[in-house]
Amino acid sequence: MSQFRFVGVAPNGRTLQAEFEALSKKDAKKKAERLSQKRALKLKALDEKVVWLYKARKKAVGGWVEGEQEAYTKEDVQKALEKLGFSEIKVNKKLELFKGGVPMNDVVTFIRLSADLLKQKLPYDEILGLLLEDTQNKRMREVIKQIQKDLRDGKEGSEVYGKHEDIFGKFAAFMLGVATTSGNIAQIFESTAKFLERDAEFKKNLRRSLMMPAITILAIIGVILFYVGYIFPATAEMFLRFDIELPPMTAATLELSYWLTDHWIALNLAFILPIIGFVAFIKTPKGKVLFDQYLIKIPLVGDLLHKTSIEIFSRVFYTLYSGSGQNIEVIRIGAEACRNSYMEKQIKEVAIPMMLDDGRGLVEAFEATGVFTHTALSRFKLGVESGALKDNAYQLANYYETQTTYKMASLIDTINLFINLFIMVALIIITVVSSEAAIIKPSSQF
Repeated sequence: MSQFRFVGVAPNGRTLQAEFEALSKKDAKKKAERLSQKRALKLKALDEKVVWLYKARKKAVGGWVEGEQEAYTKEDVQKALEKLGFSEIKVNKKLELFKGGVPMNDVVTFIRLSADLLKQKLPYDEILGLLLEDTQNKRMREVIKQIQKDLRDGKEGSEVYGKHEDIFGKFAAFMLGVATTSGNIAQIFESTAKFLERDAEFKKNLRRSLMMPAITILAIIGVILFYVGYIFPATAEMFLRFDIELPPMTAATLELSYWLTDHWIALNLAFILPIIGFVAFIKTPKGKVLFDQYLIKIPLVGDLLHKTSIEIFSRVFYTLYSGSGQNIEVIRIGAEACRNSYMEKQIKEVAIPMMLDDGRGLVEAFEATGVFTHTALSRFKLGVESGALKDNAYQLANYYETQTTYKMASLIDTINLFINLFIMVALIIITVVSSEAAIIKPSSQF
């Protein structure tokens, strides 16, 4: 997340400034336009805070001092150096042709090592220094350096980590921001690391269980189409040139080949356009909610995704729950982190209003959402009755973690079984058709 400075002119000629954060230049322009309309201002400038390289010296005979500084404009850097007594100043914008990304493994490693070292009572500033020296990724080094600088400058944790939301993710950035101002920084870092590790592991296993089988199936279908559309006709047509009568399966396959060849454009469009339309639909807010609503109802995969979302919600709830009051903010954060927009919508629009407006209890409100399993509701109910809601949320998260791990392994085995069966059927069909064509006798023409 980048920082921007808005400069506007009021109707009375007074110049006003405001600083804010935005995900992109486009997003910043929208915020600036809203601010201009709200305050009746004329937009004069919208500058993004970037890194400037400077070279300056105080006297003509003195040595040059070089460095870099974050600022909105070149003039800001020059004025700051002039105040320090420098007379000869050269300032240029630091060019970053390829900013580079940060692999998720590096982010997880950063948080995991921070959590482990915090449990050993090391000062966080010292931990950042150690991680800065050992991190190989250039972009991650810059992020750690900026975090260390901002914390030393006394900035709030939410501001420090919020500007790096594109690196850490929305949830992790929020959690780390909360950790720096809380009394249990080690526990929050530990829970965040656990969340990211589970998330990375789940995505890896999900790709393994769905992505590779999908690629395998598409490859097999492609091979079959190539065989039917190109290889097989070359063989079958050879018999037709000698007026040999083709067996039923060979003739049907040749007709299918001609039909595919004649209608390949329409077939491709019929296959591609629905996919494009579906992807475009689920990217809309309404489409994403509907997709997530029915996704958790799909056999095998849906149950796995549903319980994983409840696990994430419970883990966040355990981490942030204070044990006093209803902790509405904790429930909201857990809903946003659970990775299912339908569950998030139900918790925010059903459970939270029931607790705030109607004074309903936590378990009753959760039950009304229709997104929590009977097991989850039982654990929350037991926690409320025993006064150990935080501990029961932790137990629920661990229970579903263990269950979903075993279910994922079972799902992978089941999918691999069906893939092998699909390959076997495809090979049998190709073999049968090829065998039928191979036993055609030239003598049949006489």
